[in-house]
Amino acid sequence: MKILKCFKIKYFIICIWLFLYSSPYVMANHPIIALGVNHAPPYSFVEENSDSSGLIIDIMQRIGSELDFELQVVSCPFPRCLKMAKEGKLDILGGLVKTEERNQYLDFIEPAYMALNSSYVFYSLKEKNLVVNEYEQLKDKRIAVMRNAAYFELFDSDAALNKIIVSSEKVAVDMLLKDRVDLVIAVEETADYSIKFLKQASHRLQKLNYRHTDNILGYAAISRKYQNIELLNKIKQKMRQFQKSGVLTQLVKPYNLPPINKP
Repeated sequence: MKILKCFKIKYFIICIWLFLYSSPYVMANHPIIALGVNHAPPYSFVEENSDSSGLIIDIMQRIGSELDFELQVVSCPFPRCLKMAKEGKLDILGGLVKTEERNQYLDFIEPAYMALNSSYVFYSLKEKNLVVNEYEQLKDKRIAVMRNAAYFELFDSDAALNKIIVSSEKVAVDMLLKDRVDLVIAVEETADYSIKFLKQASHRLQKLNYRHTDNILGYAAISRKYQNIELLNKIKQKMRQFQKSGVLTQLVKPYNLPPINKP
């Protein structure tokens, strides 16, 4: 009995030691960064029963390998990712358009790693034969928009539009296919690929004539509740180094994104 009791005590001590050793609160020299990722192909993929993948993961893993931190990838719908970062439950998000509201709770990392000269476009059902040639023709339409997403200023600030809030692009397209909304807004550069990847009935959709063309910059951003300021500054510095050395351009190339201009 004494031998068995001793064994149990030793086993308990080993378990406690392993827990402490792997804890992000104790591993001061090997911190953990929680990265929020939503399903937004072709730049991030969240599949059931498999690991997430995508450009922001590639970038942060590369930075982590040089700064010696562990990357913990957390998959979440885009609105929830933003909420968790605001609450300090996630440390970093990627692919974000910079807005004044987001800047209140997120610290954007320069430079932007996504730089698109693209258009915001609107999709409708072909059988509906809708015509939208100018902005004013959006007024009487039900438009699916992703919760907390940022599009273009005129559209975002227009309270007269009938915007139907959804949790993801997939939900938006599903609602369009079921005739629960009239239009879906999306970035043209990525929308066609995304809809095809979501395996939805893209042959039933049409892209309308009206578009808003803009330079779209996508940033990584750190929650302002993140406490490790020293590591935060190192991540910012490493991102600038990657820009100068061409590493960022190498990392974005497989995603058919434009090269990142050197400062």
